[in-house]
Amino acid sequence: MFAITAARISFDDPLSGLEAGERPDPEPREGWTTVRVKAASLNHHDLWSLRGIALGQDRLPMILGGDAAGIDEDGNEVIVHGVVTEPAAPGRSPRFSLLSEIHDGTLAEKVLVPRENLLPKPPELSFEEAACLPTAWLTAYSMLFGKADLRPGSTVLVQGAGGGVSAALIALAARVGHRVYVTSRSEDKRARALELGAYAAVPSGERLPERVDAVFDSVGQATWKHSVRSLKPGGAIITCGATSGDASPAELTRVFFLQLRVLGSTMGTKEELAALTEMCVRTGLRPRIDRVLPLKDAHEAFRVMAAGEQFGKIVLVP
Repeated sequence: MFAITAARISFDDPLSGLEAGERPDPEPREGWTTVRVKAASLNHHDLWSLRGIALGQDRLPMILGGDAAGIDEDGNEVIVHGVVTEPAAPGRSPRFSLLSEIHDGTLAEKVLVPRENLLPKPPELSFEEAACLPTAWLTAYSMLFGKADLRPGSTVLVQGAGGGVSAALIALAARVGHRVYVTSRSEDKRARALELGAYAAVPSGERLPERVDAVFDSVGQATWKHSVRSLKPGGAIITCGATSGDASPAELTRVFFLQLRVLGSTMGTKEELAALTEMCVRTGLRPRIDRVLPLKDAHEAFRVMAAGEQFGKIVLVP
């Protein structure tokens, strides 16, 4: 089968480790099933894997990708939940990994996944739309509805318009009635954020006209100070990543004096993915797709993501 593989690790030149070509078909495994991939979407996790974050040299070559929608062995249209529960050693809690960390991922014509990781794909969603949900949109859904503890009509800030998680946060938060502020260095991305439903979009680092109840930050070092200083007393930062590096300094004086909350969030549960899918069906909300490319053009897709040129999700189709 044709697949996109991390063949080498390079922190400074991640795309140099990307290879496209034939790989063996998945081998049958008890409790697992093969899904014929109809669409897969990219995430920054794929780029970090090429840099050696969560993927070591000892596990290469590794097929990349954590998101997919396709057709299972029984002919059902399905969405793949990419969080895999690993067997627990006696006396220990189960470990979790994402597809492409220990088990081959979804940027291929076929992917082997645990049967319990499959959800029915509603006919209302295209394969391309469904493939955007399991990581970026699920992360945003879990941050907004599982971690933030917000009332309808709250004020929120989404740092860094453009990426899949940010675009999802803007759309979801606006849909439930929050006043959404967005930051971006790009005037074009600020305009697109307004199209998604943002209340206002400002240049990165610019002071907001009011303090907010919650900040959603996936950027880290470049935005952390602004995130902390944008909060009302008692407000919360919900963080799911640090694409610009770890935050330093941490602004701890302001955190404890204003009794701020810092909450971490990673991915989401299969139940949350099912609820998110249902929300999309019932409301008509759909993921913003920046572009759809053939799987063979994965290098260009990774280049666009690494350069931050996209707004929304990049989808690859075998």
